[in-house]
Parts: sequence; C-alpha cells; structure tokens
Amino acid sequence: MTEKTDPTDRQASREASGWMIRLQDRPDDADLRRLFDAWRADPVNAAAWVETQRMSRAVAGATPAHAARWGPFLERVRAKSERSQRPGPGRRLNRRWVIRFGVAAAAASILAVVAGPDLALRLEADYATGTAETRTVRLADDSIVTLAPQSAIKVAYAAAGERRVRLLAGEAYFEAAPDAGRPLRVFADAVRVTVLGTAFNVARSDEGADVGVAHGIVRVDYDGAAQPVAERLKAGEFVRVSRSGGVLRGEQPASQIAAWRERRLVAQDQPLGEVVDRLRRYYFGAIVVTDAALAGQPVTGVYDLGNPAGALRGIARSQNAVVREITPWLLVVSRS
Repeated sequence: MTEKTDPTDRQASREASGWMIRLQDRPDDADLRRLFDAWRADPVNAAAWVETQRMSRAVAGATPAHAARWGPFLERVRAKSERSQRPGPGRRLNRRWVIRFGVAAAAASILAVVAGPDLALRLEADYATGTAETRTVRLADDSIVTLAPQSAIKVAYAAAGERRVRLLAGEAYFEAAPDAGRPLRVFADAVRVTVLGTAFNVARSDEGADVGVAHGIVRVDYDGAAQPVAERLKAGEFVRVSRSGGVLRGEQPASQIAAWRERRLVAQDQPLGEVVDRLRRYYFGAIVVTDAALAGQPVTGVYDLGNPAGALRGIARSQNAVVREITPWLLVVSRS
C-alpha cells in the first residue's frame, strides 16, 4: 500500500489542524462553530477531522523524552521556590528575592517543556550532542569517542584502576586506547562493557542496551536480572540486552557497526518503535506512532539519516502504514 498523496486530502488535513487550534482558542464562539460545521459537511473534510482528532489524542498521551531525567530537576526548583515563601523564625520575607525565585521557577517550567531533555543532560554530562549533531572527543587516555545525535556521556578516570564512562543517553562509538593495567568500562545504565583496546558501539534505550564490536573483543555484563548476563563478543558480533535479562546475539558486517557515523540507519528485525526512536535524534520536531501494535512490528532495512522524514516514510511503507505531516514539526505514523 502506498502513502496517501491526494492533494485534496492533504489540504483537508491541514485545514483540520487549523480548525482544531481555532476551536480550542475560542470554544464559545458560535459564529466560528457555524463556519466549522459548514466546513465539516464535506465528507473529505469530515474524514480529515476524525483523523486529526485521533492523532491529537495520541500526541497528548505521548510522554516527553527523558521526562524522568528533567522532572526531578524541575521539582527541586519548585520546592526551593515554595520554601522561599515561608520565612523561618526571626526572618523577614524578602519579596524581591521571592519574586526572583518565582521567575526562576516559571522559567524552569518553560525550559522543562521546550528544552528540558537537552538541558538536563548537558547539566549532568561531560560531553553531549543535540538533534542531528555528532561529536568526536579525545579522552585523557587518548581513547576516542564519537557521540551520535542526542547522546551524552560522563567520564570518570582514576589515576589507577579502571577507566569509567557512563552513557547517559543515546549512542556512542568507542575506540579504546590499550592499557592493560586500566580496563575501560562503559556503563549503559546497569549494562557494563569491559575492554582493553578495541572499537565498539553502545546504544542505550528504555528497553536496555545494544553493543556491537567493530574489531577486538569486549565483555558485556548485566547483573540487574535474576539470571546475570555475561557475554563475550568479537568483531562482527552484537548483543542486545533487555532490562529483564533477555539476550539476543547476532552477527553483522563490521562495516555496519555504528553505521550512523555515515548517516545510515541499519535495522535488523527490530521493532518499528525502536527504529523510530533512533530516527527521532535526527528530526527537528516530534514523531508520534499512534498504534502500539504497529510500533511492535519488526523492521529490516537501511535508511538515510540525512533525510529523516524520507526515512520515516520508508519505514512506514514497509508496514503498510502512512506518515502524515500535521505541521512542519510534527509527523504522525499510523495505519492507513
């Protein structure tokens, strides 16, 4: 099934989005309601309105990315603001200071919505990237790390003992400098990757972590499940470790490890929702998948990260789904 391209339908979808905004802004305007009813009398417009409502509900129910990360930060700011308004014994309320803190709390609320995920990561991380941005850094031991878009790491090197890097979000490709006395350990939440000198990729998600080896050997451990995970990988092998302790091993050409460095997204029998999560790092806007069953469908293919909207349409076509552009910053994937 091909994607909907009828210009009449596209126009109706755009008009439906405009009507939704106007009706929300002026819910008691009887004249506006009459004009809307006349517009909706057209069957094409009526169908577009139903679809727009359904997509709106899906968007409203979506959880902001990294909400768990910036939410506590926002609550701390709000709590400080509230405490500032309760003067202790022998203290007078400093109104100017309270107003200043109130403004800070309001600004934090706005930042949480607009820039919360990126802000929180940058506060915690030593190195971070934004949407569609990659970055290569050389660490103190001459190890080289390349960060994928919307990714962040925190580095903790000791003079003796192990070298530690925490992948706070996203994905990174590591070229570890050899040091037999200080193994490099990369943590993606509770998943631990240990190496001496090798090149490998680590991707973190809400479901767990993926590790792929370009050359050398790594050990992957996870102690967070009833049955601990301990996997040894060599070049051309990858492992996907879920939070429940599930393990999926596989092989792929070493050239496909960290293919994102060449602006390619390689999916091998992965759920559509996970593939779209990787694609979101390259799109300056929001992508919503309306159907949970659709999000779970397996996807295999190679897609161009330089054209995220085109890649999304290719992913959708593989599942007989469609992509609708609600605004220039919102793409919705749904069954046709």
